[in-house]
Amino acid sequence: MPLAPAPLERPTPPGVPLDAVVLAGGAARRLGGADKPAVRVGGRTLLDRVLAACAGAGAVAPVVVGPRRPTVHPVRWAREDPPGGGPLAALDAGLRQVVRPVVAVLAADQPFLAAGTLRELLAALPPDADAAVPHDAEGRDQPLTAVYRTEPLRRELALLTAEYGTLAGLPLRLVLGGLALRRVEVAAGPDCDTWGDIATARARIRDDGTVLDEWLAAVKAELGIDPDVDTAALLDAARDAAHGVARPAAPLTTFLIGYAAALHGIVPADAARKVSALAESWREEAAEGAPPAGRPGGLPRGGAPEPGGAGPGEPRP
Repeated sequence: MPLAPAPLERPTPPGVPLDAVVLAGGAARRLGGADKPAVRVGGRTLLDRVLAACAGAGAVAPVVVGPRRPTVHPVRWAREDPPGGGPLAALDAGLRQVVRPVVAVLAADQPFLAAGTLRELLAALPPDADAAVPHDAEGRDQPLTAVYRTEPLRRELALLTAEYGTLAGLPLRLVLGGLALRRVEVAAGPDCDTWGDIATARARIRDDGTVLDEWLAAVKAELGIDPDVDTAALLDAARDAAHGVARPAAPLTTFLIGYAAALHGIVPADAARKVSALAESWREEAAEGAPPAGRPGGLPRGGAPEPGGAGPGEPRP
């Protein structure tokens, strides 16, 4: 189902009891063995896109199970035993570091996962259920975009270990059988299994109306910053500078706004509003100083005196 790219995320209020385990291993055979979580979509790796959703939903330092990679967000690393042992072995390794009573279990290949989806799942988890699990259009459960109660999930993994002797190689669906599920209709979003999926995701970002948000998120990730930017105020200031002064003033003005914010500790939106007011006064000065149409520039109102006559404001002889 086509989904718009996730917008820039804003954290949920403090106190949300959510942890997160992100499964970032696997052989990625349909990608020719490429490191799938490190593939970039919209300038950010698939893993970082999922971690951004976790951060927006209140999950601090999620547990990432798989080989270590550079990440923008802080994480805790874990490794399944044996490496490449499959999703249940990876889930078991991740849960060993979980400390909160509720945990989101996520695949690392979901480019459009939004914090709002995780918040919806968390809100949909009733007291008598062990998990809130979305399902796709065909009614299939999506256990790697789900929220679980930590202890029942640990219990089921322990029972499966006792029954099979190992979790390695077992299918993920086995863990759902002993859990009380609340199936939820939320937009879980597509995953990326093939290069065709990657190409579709990249094209969707560039075609969608939220391309500016995607670009800003990518720039923040690249520069290692995460300011809460009033995009509208900055765009207004850039527009006012371009229209009231000159087109090249727009990018230089936004740079100076950021520089002033860092140097003086002022709110960028406040600086942007000051600059907008300055650009408006600049434009008004230019309008007041311009001669009316059809009159030579620089002549006072009334034009040049007629030959032998009085100038403007002078009495006629």
